[in-house]
Amino acid sequence: MGLLRTGKRVDGFTSRIMIRNISIDDFLGAEEKMVLADVRSPGEYAHGHVPGAVNLPLFSDEERARVGTTYKQVGREEAILLGFDLTGNKWSGFIRAALEMAPGKRIAVHCWRGGMRSGVMAWALDLYGFEVFVIQGGYKSYRQWARRQFVFSRDFRILGGMTGSGKTRLLATLRAMGEQVLDLEDLAQHQGSSYGTMNKMVQPTQEQFENNLAWQLKDLEAERQVWVEDENMNIGRIIIPRPLWENIQQAPTLNIEVDREDRIAYLVQEYGSLDPDFLTECTKRIHKRLGPLQTTQALAAIREGRIADFIKLVLVYYDKAYHKALAKKDPGGLFTLRLTGGSDAENARLLSDFNQTIATGK
Repeated sequence: MGLLRTGKRVDGFTSRIMIRNISIDDFLGAEEKMVLADVRSPGEYAHGHVPGAVNLPLFSDEERARVGTTYKQVGREEAILLGFDLTGNKWSGFIRAALEMAPGKRIAVHCWRGGMRSGVMAWALDLYGFEVFVIQGGYKSYRQWARRQFVFSRDFRILGGMTGSGKTRLLATLRAMGEQVLDLEDLAQHQGSSYGTMNKMVQPTQEQFENNLAWQLKDLEAERQVWVEDENMNIGRIIIPRPLWENIQQAPTLNIEVDREDRIAYLVQEYGSLDPDFLTECTKRIHKRLGPLQTTQALAAIREGRIADFIKLVLVYYDKAYHKALAKKDPGGLFTLRLTGGSDAENARLLSDFNQTIATGK
């Protein structure tokens, strides 16, 4: 981490230059955390940003487009002048916003590649008295760092089980017990089926999913096991990065078996309060896989409020799909545990103990 410039005498007063370059690894590993200001446009930020970063846009989306066009069609110097014209009366607002973010006047900033936008914002904040750290390589360096997190090998344990087995609840309980858990469905904001958004979740962009995923992976202890739910490579419209997906697929699968009636009761509780129009739309999307008769019967059950009957009909398809996927797994890495009632805490302890017998071979 190198000091860019130091204080010097200028026309009878001392200027305070406290702008430092810092790598993304040093920023993420710093013991003393600081606010990170993303000075890219709102649209760039919305598409993907460092988790926890606060948007302090130098330009609006429209202004950024104008500056970019000027740069390409006229030249760098004209683009810089236009940039100053566009931001001329905004600087006090930038500084006030930065003071709200970082009242201690210690802040990190970045743009796309650590270029002019972060440089000029750093200059203005430094002039006001901030201690400023500029991320070398900008947001692009975080994206490169994020991709590196996906190639590290980890000791995963896959939690499998048919729809309605309560896998998500078990993962949450395991986490509360101190186990390491990577909840991909929570990161993807989708439960993996045609009904996966539950009519309330909004999936992030693929880029933001990867950013958030890498952020969680960095905090996992390499020497400890990580529980993850059995997933397809696609969760809704989100795709799990291939290196991570392949690492997970090499892990043992602990397949839990739960009585069908218990699964139906759980799913009725989960889906019973959902908007019938939402259930209808999602069911129509899988009509080819359900078949014409089952689709007609399922839609009628939704319309008439017979949620248990609707669940039973669609479970035929989902159970068949799960058995097909299970058959593709290496039998040597597949272990089945039957759960007969019990609380989530009791079942999580049984699962943890069962995992220990697999790990020790006893």
